[in-house]
Amino acid sequence: MVIKVERGRPTPEELAAVVALVQARAAAAESDADGPHTLDGWADPARTVPRGFPRPGPGAWRMSVWPA
Repeated sequence: MVIKVERGRPTPEELAAVVALVQARAAAAESDADGPHTLDGWADPARTVPRGFPRPGPGAWRMSVWPA
């Protein structure tokens, strides 16, 4: 891979940041090629997000203890 600076004079730190970003994006693209990774209900991080309390009505007691 070749990175060419068309305009300006970037500092070595700026070039290092760009190269690190490009490498990270390339690594992420390779890991996504393995296929989608699904989480089961217990490993899903959204399960731990606090929810509002259920409104009174039929079935409200059931929603008070079941995960989203």
